Amino acid sequence: TVGQHLFTKHVTNKMLFDLRPIPDKPFHVEHRNIVENDPSERVSAEASVLSSRVHYYSRLTASSDRLLSPPDHVIPCPEELYVYSPLGMAFKVIGGDGGAKNPSIITIFAIWNTMMGTSILSIPWGIKQAGFTFGIILLLSMGLLTLYCCLRVLKSPKSIPYIDTSDWEFPDVCKYYFGKFGQWSSLVFSMVSLIGAMVVYWVLMSNFLFNTGKFIYSKILYNYKLNTFVSGISDTAVFDRWWSKTNTVPFYLIILLLPLLNFRSASFFARFTFLGTISVVYLIILVTLKAIRLGFHLEFHWLESTKFYVPEFRLLFPQLTGVLTLAFFIHNCIITLMKSNKHQENNVRDLSVAYLLVGLTYLYVGVLIFAAFPSPPLSKDCIEPNFLDNFPSSDVLVFVARTCLLFQMTTVYPLLGYLVRVQMMSQVFGKHYPSFFHVFTLNIVIVGTGVCMAKYYTNIGSIIRYSGATCGLALVFVFPSLVHMISQKRRGELSWPSAIFHSLLIVLGVANVAGQFFM
Repeated sequence: TVGQHLFTKHVTNKMLFDLRPIPDKPFHVEHRNIVENDPSERVSAEASVLSSRVHYYSRLTASSDRLLSPPDHVIPCPEELYVYSPLGMAFKVIGGDGGAKNPSIITIFAIWNTMMGTSILSIPWGIKQAGFTFGIILLLSMGLLTLYCCLRVLKSPKSIPYIDTSDWEFPDVCKYYFGKFGQWSSLVFSMVSLIGAMVVYWVLMSNFLFNTGKFIYSKILYNYKLNTFVSGISDTAVFDRWWSKTNTVPFYLIILLLPLLNFRSASFFARFTFLGTISVVYLIILVTLKAIRLGFHLEFHWLESTKFYVPEFRLLFPQLTGVLTLAFFIHNCIITLMKSNKHQENNVRDLSVAYLLVGLTYLYVGVLIFAAFPSPPLSKDCIEPNFLDNFPSSDVLVFVARTCLLFQMTTVYPLLGYLVRVQMMSQVFGKHYPSFFHVFTLNIVIVGTGVCMAKYYTNIGSIIRYSGATCGLALVFVFPSLVHMISQKRRGELSWPSAIFHSLLIVLGVANVAGQFFM
C-alpha cells in the first residue's frame, strides 16, 4: 500500500522514527504527479538530498534497531514530506498539528450539513406511518439514542491504552477488538449504507429529471405549439413514450453518471458540497410557504381512524425508526469530522448541539408537511415517501426545489461512488484504483442496481429504512455498545446497569431490523 513506501509514523519533538523501506524517489517527484491543491507547489532540491540520506540510514540497520536511527537533521521537515504512491502520485503529508482547525460553530454546521440528506424527504411519510404524536416521540427518542451511540464511537479510540490511536477510525477500533471479523463486517455495513444511499439517489434523480423535463415541456414547448395553433396531441404521446419516469429516464442517467464514476479523483465534485446546504435551506423555505398557504388540518384520534385522518399511533412505526436510523447516521465518519475541531474539550457539546439542530430540522419539516397536508379532500394516508411527489410538476416553487436537488445529487453521486471504490478496493486489492476494468465492473454493478430499483421499486422510504436499519444494526447499536462494554470490563469498571443498558441497545438494533420485514 501507499503507507508501506515511506514512514508508517512521523513523530516530532525529539521522538524516534519508525522507518520502512523507501523507494528510490520518495521526495523528488515530477511536478505533474504531485496531488496538491496549489498547482505552484514544488518539491525542493533539498528534499531530494534528504531522501538519499534517509535511504542510506535505512539500509544500515533494521527498523527494530534504534542505535543507527536517523538523527533529527536527516529527517525532512513536515512541509517536505510526501508519500510516494505506486500509481505514480505523491501525496503531501500534513502534520496533525499543522492542519487547519475549525471553531465550534463551523464544526457544528459541518456535521449538520453532512447528516442532512435524502432522508429529510421521507420524514413526513415516516410520521404518517407511525402516527402523528407517536412519530414525534420516536423522532426525539431516536435522536437521543443515536447521539449517545455516536458519542461512544467518538470516544472509542481513547479507551485503548498504550497505543497511539490519534489516526484511527472506528473500523480500526473494531479490528482491534474483534480482529478480521470486525474489520470486514464494518466494511460490509458501511457498504450497505453507501450503496443504499446511491440507490436512493438514482431513484430520486430519475424522479427529479422526469418532473423537470415534464415541467419544461408543458410550460415552454407545449404552450408554444398551442400559441401557434399546432395540435400537440400526437407529440405529447411521443413525449410520454420517450420520457417515462420508470422506462426511459433511469437509463438516460447512465450516459451522464457512469463516466463520472470512473474518474480517479473526486476532488472536482467535492467543491459543490455547499449545494447540499442551499438545497436544505430552500426546502425549509418551501415547506414554510406551503404550510402558510395550505393551513393546518389536524384532528387527534389515538386509536381509530376517521375519513381523512390517521390515528396518532400505528403499528407501522418501525418504518419510521428505520428511516431515522439513516437520517441520524454519521457514525462512520464522526471521528474524522471532530478531529478538525479547534477545541477538542468541546467535542461532546458540539456534537450534541449538531444533533439538536438536525433533530429540529427533521421535526420542522415532518410536522409542517403532515399538519398542512390538504385533508380534506385527500387523506393523510396519501403522503408520498418523497413528499415533493405530492405537488404537481407544474408547481414553480417545487420545480426549483427539484432542479436544485437534481444538480446537487449529480455532484454528490460520484463522491459516494468514490468512497465505495476506495473502501472496497483498498480492502480487497490494496489499491484505490487497481485497474480500469476493476473500477468499471464495480460501477456497472452499482449503476445497474440503481437502474433496477428506479424501474421496479421507486419507494425511497422503504429503501432508506431497509438500508438504514441494516447498517445501523452494526455501526450504531452493536459495535459501539460492545466496544464500550469490553473496554469497561478490561478496566474493571463494567457495572450491571451499564451492561443491561448497552445490551438493551443491541436488542433494539436487532428489533429495528426485524421490524422492517414484519411491520
